[in-house]
Amino acid sequence: LIFIMHLQEFVTVLVRDPRTQKEDSWHSYIDYEIFIHTNSMCFTRKTSCVRRRFREFVWLRQRLQSNAVLIQLPELPSKTPFFNMNNPHHVDHRRQGLQEFLEKILQDALLLSDSRLHLFLQTQLSPEDMEACVSGQTKYSVADAIHEFASLNRRFPIEDEERKKGKNDADSDSESSSSGLRPSDDSISCGCKASPASEES
Repeated sequence: LIFIMHLQEFVTVLVRDPRTQKEDSWHSYIDYEIFIHTNSMCFTRKTSCVRRRFREFVWLRQRLQSNAVLIQLPELPSKTPFFNMNNPHHVDHRRQGLQEFLEKILQDALLLSDSRLHLFLQTQLSPEDMEACVSGQTKYSVADAIHEFASLNRRFPIEDEERKKGKNDADSDSESSSSGLRPSDDSISCGCKASPASEES
């Protein structure tokens, strides 16, 4: 007799390690580490770690809702004017709400088919670059972006080659440039903790 074991698919998502980041001399914001561990066939990588801020979650929810109009998406934690980033209770309450939001989204097969969700969870691309990638306006595909971020390189080799040739378009320092895989500034602060699958290629 041949016994075939069907491993149940799982997706573990953790929203953790809130950190205060300075935007400029007057403004600061908090970003959170999103850790994914899964055996789901839906995911290009089985483990990943990125950092995202609250307004990027807002963008994600809006995009997912516009592409899945028949689904009532879970709510994000409310954006209260009384939110105090120096109050650990406020910060942890928001962190918990963001984790519950992602946990519910990742249980929906239709939402899991949206490339924006995967770019949000497994790359450090800005919302503008995620949108450009999904729309086919970048030299890299969604899978390319995820694999490239996994290797922890900050840009594609092709962009480096163009730089060496002295091409002006690749020399742009614009943060919103979508000509190369330019992660958002938040990526610099992603302090991924030791994970059980750090050998993931």
